[in-house]
Amino acid sequence: MRTTVSLFLTGLLMISLVAAAGCGAKQHGAKYPAKPIELIVPYAGGGGTDAVGRALAEALTGVLKQNVVVVNKTGGAGAVGMNEGLRAKPDGYTLTMVTREVAILPLLGQAPFKTMDFKYISNINVDPELVVVAADSRYKTIEDLLAVLRANPGKLRYAAASVPNFYAIQFALAADVSFVTVPFQGAAPAITELLGGRADFGIYNPGEVKARIEAGKLRPLAVMAERRFAGLDDTPTFREKGLNVVCATYRGIAVPPTTPDEVVKVLENALLKAAKDPKFVDFMNRSTLGIGYMGPSEFREMVEADLKALAPVVDIVKQQQPK
Repeated sequence: MRTTVSLFLTGLLMISLVAAAGCGAKQHGAKYPAKPIELIVPYAGGGGTDAVGRALAEALTGVLKQNVVVVNKTGGAGAVGMNEGLRAKPDGYTLTMVTREVAILPLLGQAPFKTMDFKYISNINVDPELVVVAADSRYKTIEDLLAVLRANPGKLRYAAASVPNFYAIQFALAADVSFVTVPFQGAAPAITELLGGRADFGIYNPGEVKARIEAGKLRPLAVMAERRFAGLDDTPTFREKGLNVVCATYRGIAVPPTTPDEVVKVLENALLKAAKDPKFVDFMNRSTLGIGYMGPSEFREMVEADLKALAPVVDIVKQQQPK
């Protein structure tokens, strides 16, 4: 009799524990997020990544009903902030805005992580690069520029916003051209050089040149994108001209790899809603920042493809570096 009662009580206890565990999981899923979330932006305030991060944080705050706070953690061309986000507690309360440098820096050996260490949730922004010339340039089309580049290898001057410039190298490889790279610290001085007639062409993102295009000071020749860029609808893609040049800056959200699936799902749904938020969309359009939403699988595939595309470019960069 005592044995029977003991077994009965043991069974009740086990049922209670299983029920409690199930209830706890549901409560955990329902409660997240239960406190403010930190969004690491691995660059200083005032730049494009910071602008996208702050607009996204505001939209996410509305969706998740918890404050999403941007924290700028600079250093190492983005490596410091991205690494801190990767090493954060995997509970969904630290998100990281990753940029194309998440692929570039590890390939260069300049990051303490590997590109695919992250769990990629959603890409938000894609800014393809744009080849431009001064409005009074003799190059009216991309064909004009390519013809002169090929006829005069190593002669034309390219005003670079930074060096090494991965976009210019990808362009040179795909088009089989060479030119003189004149380096500058940022797009603004490079564009000034171009407008002053001291350079022949430049490669920048749309937000950096749109105002000058609209003012009639710069002429866009081609965009390095899968499809034409909104707001520059008359500018052809390189693919339309028979060149496989597709490269862009991208900005998305990633978390540590062991973040629970149920938390990731909440964030994925929230990011999709945030990317469609009218206020966020209006900000991105006004800032000439392309909305390029991708879910986890598509985002991860894009990063993997970019790694492959960047490998030969990085090899060239390493060969050019001083021994």
